[in-house]
Order: sequence, then C-alpha cells, then structure tokens
Amino acid sequence: MNPSEATSRKNHTKLRPIGEILVNKGMITRDQLENALDQQKETSKRLGEILVDEGIISQDQLNLALAERLGVESIGLSEGDVDSLAATMIPEKLARRYGAIPVRFIDENTLQVAMVDPTNVFAIDDLRMMTGYDIKPAIATAEEVFEQISKVHRLGETVDEEELVDGEIGEAEEETSSDIRDVAAEAPIIKLVNGVISQGVDDRASDLHFEPQEKELVIRFRVDGVLHEIMSVPKRMQAGVISRLKVMADIDIAERRIPQDGRIGLTVGGKPIDIRVASMPTVYGEKIVLRLLDKSSVMLNLTDLGFAEKALARYESSYRKPYGAILVTGPTGSGKSTTLYATLNVLNSREKNIITVEDPVEYRLGGINQTQINTKAGLTFASGLRAILRSDPDIVMVGEIRDRETAQIAIEAALTGHMVLSTLHTNDAPGALTRLTEMGVEPFLTASAIECVLAQRLARRLCTECKEAYEPTDEALRQNGFPDEVVGQGIKLYRAKGCPRCNNTGYKGRLGLYEVMLVSEAIERLTVERKSADEISRVAQAEGMVTLREDGIEKVIKGMTSVEEIGRVII
Repeated sequence: MNPSEATSRKNHTKLRPIGEILVNKGMITRDQLENALDQQKETSKRLGEILVDEGIISQDQLNLALAERLGVESIGLSEGDVDSLAATMIPEKLARRYGAIPVRFIDENTLQVAMVDPTNVFAIDDLRMMTGYDIKPAIATAEEVFEQISKVHRLGETVDEEELVDGEIGEAEEETSSDIRDVAAEAPIIKLVNGVISQGVDDRASDLHFEPQEKELVIRFRVDGVLHEIMSVPKRMQAGVISRLKVMADIDIAERRIPQDGRIGLTVGGKPIDIRVASMPTVYGEKIVLRLLDKSSVMLNLTDLGFAEKALARYESSYRKPYGAILVTGPTGSGKSTTLYATLNVLNSREKNIITVEDPVEYRLGGINQTQINTKAGLTFASGLRAILRSDPDIVMVGEIRDRETAQIAIEAALTGHMVLSTLHTNDAPGALTRLTEMGVEPFLTASAIECVLAQRLARRLCTECKEAYEPTDEALRQNGFPDEVVGQGIKLYRAKGCPRCNNTGYKGRLGLYEVMLVSEAIERLTVERKSADEISRVAQAEGMVTLREDGIEKVIKGMTSVEEIGRVII
C-alpha cells in the first residue's frame, strides 16, 4: 500500500457525518435531518438517498456535500467535456462495475476519474493498476456517469459497417503505408473514430470536422447550423484517425496532396446513416469533413418542416399542377434539398415517372429514378437533363441550376408539359426571376414556365425546457421590424438560456422560414419588362406573399425561435 493510499484510507475513518455538513450548509434543517435518520433506521437506506427521494435536496446538492466530506471535486459531466481517449482507458464492463469513467489527463502521470462512489478504494486500486496512472477521483451523479459510459462504449454494439474496403496502397510521404495501417487498425483509434461518429448522430450533427492544428487534432460538430468544438485529440494520434476515416471511406490513404471524396454506409443504433467524406490538404495535415445523411429525415412531411398554414397552401397549389417549374432558393445549408425531397415524397406514386439528376445523390428514395452527376465521364446537369427528357418523365428534379444551358433546358421542359423542381442560389424569391434573366434565359420563357419560387432559411428552434420569457421594449420591436399592431401591446417573447438538454446552447432542432411567391400575371409582365427584383417583390407582397423576415417574426411571436436567431439567418 503506497503512502497516499494509506492516508486516503485513514482520512475516510475521520469523515464528518454527511447530515452535519448538509445542516451547516443550510441545505436541510435539524428537524429534517432527525426525520431522515429515523427513516434510515427503518429502511437501511443511505441518508443522502432518503433526502433526495423525499425531494428535500437535489442530487447535485448531495454531491457537493459528499465532495466536501471526502475532499474531492464534484463535477457535472453533462456540462463538461469528457476526453474520449482518457475514457477508453478502462473497459466498459469494469467502468459499469465500479460506476467510474476517466474524464481527463491531469498530467503525464495522473488521470481524473468521475465516480459514483469515490470512497471505493478497491476500485481506485484496480483502476490504478489497469491504467498505469495515479487516480484522482471526483464525484458525479450515477445518471451522468453511466450516460457517458454508454456514449463512449456504445459503438461496439450499435455501429455496423455495411462496407469497409481498403483503398489503394501507395507510397506515403511521412510514414510507410504499413505503418499507417498499423496505427489505423489499433483498437483505441477504431473506438475513438466510431465513438465520435456515434456522438455526432446522437447530437443530431449535420457535419463532423476533423481539423489538424499545430499541436492537436480538433474535432468540431455542426449542430443546428452552428459549429461547436467537441474535443481535441493528441497530435500523435492524428495520422491514425485520418487514415482510419480514409480507409472507411474507401479513398487512397497514401495520397495526401489532393482533395478526395468517398462514402461510408453505417447503421447506428439501428438507424441507417449515409456519410459523405471529403478530405482536403492543409498546412498541418489533411482535414476531413463527414456529412451525415440520416435516411429517416428525408421521409419528413412538408408539415414537419415549419411551413405556416397559409404558406403551405400557396406552395401546394403550385406543386399539384401537372406542369411548370418550381424553384427553391436560398444559401448553402438552408434546407433546399430537404424541401424538394419532402415534395417528391408527396408526389411519388406508381402512376408517375419521377427522375432526378443530382450532385451528389444525398438520399436514396424508393420508387424514384435518381441519377448521379459524373463530370469526368461527361454526365453534367445539362446532359443528364437532356437524357431524362428522352425517358418519358412526368416529374423532373434537377439538383441545382448552375449555368445557362441547364436553366434553358429546365425552362423548356416546364413549357413542354413536365413538372420541374430545382434549386437556385438567390437571397429571396423575387431574385430568382432576375437571376435567370442574367443567366441568359429569355424573360418571356421564364415568365411562362415558372409557377412558384420558394425562398427559405433554417433557424434554430428554442429549447422548450429552458427558453426564457421577457418583455421587449417598443423600440426594440420597431428596430427588428415587428408590425405596428404588436408594438405597445406588452407582448411576451422568448430568448435562449441554456440547459444540459440542449448542451447549454438554448436551442434544440431547427425550423424553416419560408417566402412563397406565386408567379401571377402581374409578375409575369414585370419579368418580361426586365423589372428589378425589388419591384417584383412589392407586387408579390401586395398579392399576399409573406417575406422571410415577416415569417420569422411570426414564429418569434409564437415562441418558436428568438429575435437574435432571426437576425442571424436573415439579412
């Protein structure tokens, strides 16, 4: 027995009673303590357990008192980061047996371990022998400890790779290929990569970024459109992590000088996930970005996306027509593809021949013929669209209108009896008509073919557990464009606060903001006359179009999102 261990055991014999600590801290009264002691004699439960069960104190308050009693730190795992490398230092069975999970490396010799019972010196001895580190125990709730154990170790049970084909082997610049494979095949590397992917799925991340820095590999998740740093990995593990990802994506692990693309198919917790992988050389090594494509999300109904009732009715009146073009506009990451897929889900039936041309095919849809762009082989949007029109389609979806040729063919298809769905990069709906004219499409063709333009953004949804009510000033309402009828009415709005359920961001999930412009005769005339987007917008609003900002303000008033979030996503 080493001296520190002997001192620890000796100190446990001199510990102050937990009840006295709680009374001295003002957490309970003397009468409550006496009542709990009487119950303890009858039930043989621990005193702290009785007080928590009775609702007299919270588990966090009990942990603080226990931490003072034992001379250890009380930590909240839901609010702090757990170093995944440290957490995998002990097997899952042992972690569950002892109710303990390593949290971080304090220094090169010491490992901090969160424990449900830090007085378990036998567990501390075993962990010291197994890891080779001195153990600094801390106290945490059982719920948080076991939740983190599940997060770290679940991959062996929940992730099944559909395909794992080694990429070509070539000469590496810094290490040999065999060295890279040896590092990438080590169990800790595999467990770490799988753990990060699993956590990304659980956190509803859309993208996972593995970013080499000078002294570490930083991992960030994009959740609800915003990047958050999740953890960092020691520099010595960078080559193994990057190589593991490249092997999983079936791309060349020896080629580091040029960008590469690949795909991974996984099942996480019984849920099929497609992952698009992109590598890019940087000065500190290759950056890898994983785009997580949850196949279940594409089965959303349009009503799930956040459409207001009036906007959805206007949009539905267009896509139910047998022919014409519908354009969905907005910046990258605004949910355009999701809206188009949800629309195709509504239109999909055995009586219709639906064909898409996409770059890339993000989701595989049953009953729909999907074509992947391959520019190297000569299959572009324009050539793919021409081929589609020779295949007797009823409905055509073009992933994106990028050039004049694609725009011209899409417009002509809409004029010859086909329903055409596509996306375009413009800031608002009226801007789509002028953009096509700028691309070289004749305005009279655009005016005749386009039935509807839908502009959209994605805003973060306020967390329902912690959103905070407040009463804004009239000046703040005016500055943010609220209608005059609500100014001076003492309305109640909500703002983000933050809690463990939303990872202290104040937001959980996203909702769409929509601007639906139907192309009327008046708007057709303005288009033919090459009028500006502002003039088209004024007429569209007079005909009932609700702008993106107006739709956002309506959702702020309903408590769905915040003023700050609307300001972030809408200029």
